[in-house]
Amino acid sequence: MTFCLGIKVESGLVAVADTRLTSGAEYFTARKISVHQFGKHSMFIMTSGLRSVRDKAITYFREVIEEQDKQFNKLYKAVNAFGEQVKRAADEDKASLEGSGLHFNLHAVVGGQLEDDDEHKLYLLYPEGNWVEVGQSTPFFIIGNSNYGKPLLYRQLRYDTSMRDALMVGFLAFDATKVSVNDVDYPLDVIFYEKDSFRITECRLEREELKPTAKKWSELLRNAIQEVPNQWLDRVFQKATTSKETW
Repeated sequence: MTFCLGIKVESGLVAVADTRLTSGAEYFTARKISVHQFGKHSMFIMTSGLRSVRDKAITYFREVIEEQDKQFNKLYKAVNAFGEQVKRAADEDKASLEGSGLHFNLHAVVGGQLEDDDEHKLYLLYPEGNWVEVGQSTPFFIIGNSNYGKPLLYRQLRYDTSMRDALMVGFLAFDATKVSVNDVDYPLDVIFYEKDSFRITECRLEREELKPTAKKWSELLRNAIQEVPNQWLDRVFQKATTSKETW
């Protein structure tokens, strides 16, 4: 499985991706973010799904970028082009994969800004090649293991959240996922893109440098249960001790 999270806030884009790959009982570390930077063409692609499908679609798309990059003046046009390469890979491999008992699957989060975009953009691309754009009310997309990190993201992320805070919330969403499953893992690859900068910044974060944050967050969660209003518990347990009802 995987954990890939793209966040769009007013000031820019933040992306977080784990690097664990699984093949049967074996584990590997591999990059899940592809960055395409040329002049005022700044974009990244994060993927979740079969690695072989991902590598083929990305390779095809790189060839398209080399030949047609100047034709993509807005990000959605590049997303359409990548979607075409995903469909091309499906035409070539879907039947044989399904014949071997494997499901053709590739979700992607694509973010960035091209020269004629009025602002930075973030898209979720489906295996069929169609896509949706992130909105301000829910300013993130998450692919792969998405269930465990979503509650924190829904509670904490707003469109006016700073990029710094967005990265912290993104890491804590990963931490919630890491605690719950064993198929996502460090190191983490992080992408920053500031609005109108046309410059993508990449960084890899290792387990040891993030360990103090994860440990402190776990302590805060354990202690928080004593801090929230709990008067209703008195009534519940008083009823339990005074009533013969079974509940």
